[in-house]
Amino acid sequence: MQVLTRPFGALHIQSNGPQGAPAVVFANSLGTDLRLWDAVVPLLPPGLRLVRYDKRGHGLSDHGGGTRIEDHAADAIAVIEACGSGPVVFVGLSIGGLIAQVVASQRPDLVRALVLSNTAARLGSPESWQARIDAVTAHGLAPIADAVMERWFAAPFLTSPACTPWRNMLQRTPVDGYIAACHALATADQSLATAALRLPTLAIAGSEDGATPPDLVQATAALIPGATFHVIPGAGHLPCVETPEAWAAIVSPFLKAHAHA
Repeated sequence: MQVLTRPFGALHIQSNGPQGAPAVVFANSLGTDLRLWDAVVPLLPPGLRLVRYDKRGHGLSDHGGGTRIEDHAADAIAVIEACGSGPVVFVGLSIGGLIAQVVASQRPDLVRALVLSNTAARLGSPESWQARIDAVTAHGLAPIADAVMERWFAAPFLTSPACTPWRNMLQRTPVDGYIAACHALATADQSLATAALRLPTLAIAGSEDGATPPDLVQATAALIPGATFHVIPGAGHLPCVETPEAWAAIVSPFLKAHAHA
C-alpha cells in the first residue's frame, strides 16, 4: 500500500504500470475512492504508469480540511511531483475534473494534457451545496444516497445489483471529508482560468448524467481552444463504472497521442 505524506496526514495512492513510464494521474468524484477507475485501468494502453489516489477525507486517505478546491489541487500537485516522470496526462471526473483544471492552471509545467470527464468549470451553486451540507450534517449520507444514485447512473444500472456497492461506497464516505469537499465545490469557479488553458483536452459526458448534463460539460470544453467533446449514450455521471469499454475506447487514442513526450 502506497502512502504520500501530506501536511494533514496520509494520502493513499495506487500505481499500476512500469516505474518511470509516462504517467497518467486520475482524480475521482465526490463520495467515491480510487476504485472508481478499477474497470477502465485494464482497458487503457500498455506502457503507461496509471496513478490513482484517494482525495483527503475519502477512501483510505486521512481527513484534513480540504474546504477549498486549492487544497485538493495542492494534493494532486504533490502526487504528480511524486511520480517523478515529467508532465502527466491528468484525468479527472466531477470534482476530480475541477481539480484537474486548477492544477493545469496553476502548474502548466506538470500537465501535458487533460481528460475532463463529467465535469465543468463550475459545479452547482453555493446555495445548492449549502443545502447538501446542511442535510448531511443533520442526518448523514444515507438519506441522500438514493437521490445521488439517480444522478450517478442511468436506469438499467441503477436498478441492477451492480449499483449496490456504489451506494455503500457513498454511505461509508467519512461525513467530515464529504462535507469539506462540498465546501470546496461551493466556492470553486474556474471559468476564467479554464478559458486561458492551452493544452490538449478531451471532454466526456454521459447522455443520462443527472449531475453534469452534456450541455454543461460541452460548455466547459468550448472554453479551451481545440478541445474535443464526446457523449457516451446511455451513460450517467460515472461512465468509467457504468460503460467502461465505451469510456476507455474514447480515452485510449487520446492517451496514445498525448501521454508520451
